[in-house]
Amino acid sequence: MSMAPTLGTGVSSLAPEGALAASGRPGGGSAQQGCPFCEGPGGRVVFEGAKLRVIHAEEVGFPAFYRVIWREHAPEFSDLDAADRVLCMEAVTVVEQCLREQLKPTKINLAALGNMVPHLHWHVIARFDWDSHFPSPFWAAAQRAAPVDRVAELQALLPELEAEMVRRLVLLQG
Repeated sequence: MSMAPTLGTGVSSLAPEGALAASGRPGGGSAQQGCPFCEGPGGRVVFEGAKLRVIHAEEVGFPAFYRVIWREHAPEFSDLDAADRVLCMEAVTVVEQCLREQLKPTKINLAALGNMVPHLHWHVIARFDWDSHFPSPFWAAAQRAAPVDRVAELQALLPELEAEMVRRLVLLQG
């Protein structure tokens, strides 16, 4: 099945549940029933490639929150072979670079926790000194309301940012 990249359609081009082939890797490879990232896109799809997808995580007050999600169910980064680890981190790097270049955030937060959803994914979050949680982590308690006008300004920049992100991810996938 050819996996042509998709741009911001909000529709996943994932194979039907259970259709992902087992890879024989320790701890993963096949779709896992009950895993939200095996059963659905996990957010608004920005890019869909053969091995990974990038989604916009629609988190209130955090307009520049993205996830790089590995297609096959793999609980840990070390479940990937060396080439796939490089590809995954290069995709994370592309997302981070696009956020930095287009939005000029105060900081980028990267995380791959997987405690709640044990399916390999990276959070790439542009943080701003005005956001509701800064300087605390996204998962901490809010310290203030996010300014609606600044959130709206960032949201208006996302289509151009995501187009550039997709352009670079397509080049990365070769």
